[in-house]
Amino acid sequence: MSEGKFQIGLIQMDSGDQWEGNRKAAARYISQAAEAGASLVIFPETVDYIGTDFRGSAAEVPGPVTDFFREQAVKYGLYLHCGSITERVPGSLPKNTSLVFGPDGTILGRYSKLHLFDVELEEGPSYRESDDVTGGEDICLVKTPLCTMGLSVCYDMRFPELYRLMAGHGAQLLVNCANFTANTGKDHWEPLLRARAIENTCYVAAVGQCGRKPKFQAWGHTMLVSPWGEVIAALENEPGVLTGEIDLGKLEQVRRQIPSLKNVREDVYRLESRRMKVYPEVM
Repeated sequence: MSEGKFQIGLIQMDSGDQWEGNRKAAARYISQAAEAGASLVIFPETVDYIGTDFRGSAAEVPGPVTDFFREQAVKYGLYLHCGSITERVPGSLPKNTSLVFGPDGTILGRYSKLHLFDVELEEGPSYRESDDVTGGEDICLVKTPLCTMGLSVCYDMRFPELYRLMAGHGAQLLVNCANFTANTGKDHWEPLLRARAIENTCYVAAVGQCGRKPKFQAWGHTMLVSPWGEVIAALENEPGVLTGEIDLGKLEQVRRQIPSLKNVREDVYRLESRRMKVYPEVM
């Protein structure tokens, strides 16, 4: 690996309602990503379970699901972002939680999805994510020797303020793990991701679920976007592994060409975060 460059592996899954099947698929894809030279592997949203009983199937943290990802990170000596899992919260609804593991198996950082998709249309479908999970409270950055990552989950991508705050606090790679619907994905997925990359001069890694889910068809189309807004690589709507290169030298070059992060008029307007966590912390 050249200085400032590393390989990333993005794993598109068709997760179902049985952890054992999801686990076997995840292990196979991690092996493939490692063989391709990935130093960082990222999974999609709710990688452990997608069914009709998120509350009843919520996972303990730590527990068997997190033990699996920890062991895989150690086995292959890589950084591993588990996408997200439905985390059991005693006495409350679960949280949609991302965990980042280091090559030694340590949990380096955790983030719970902030924005929950609640929609009620008079002449259309209604969906309330808040009936199944509760939202997080903190913006999250994870610093590693590879890069600084800003974490987000699915619907979060529609809130540009979140990404500008993460970029302003040092994020170089903006990660979104998702279970996006095909209905909105065909029109919104790529434009939103490229916009988040361009406006923040960051790499964007967006990792999606694919396949038919209980309530909708998932969009898939996992992709890696450069700080210039180029789609470096992308998948269609089948499970698999997408690999690509992160080049922090290129990121710095783009930021010199388009210095939007430096040109903010804080004398006129300002974005402020009330809750920003920068990992690693002692966990």
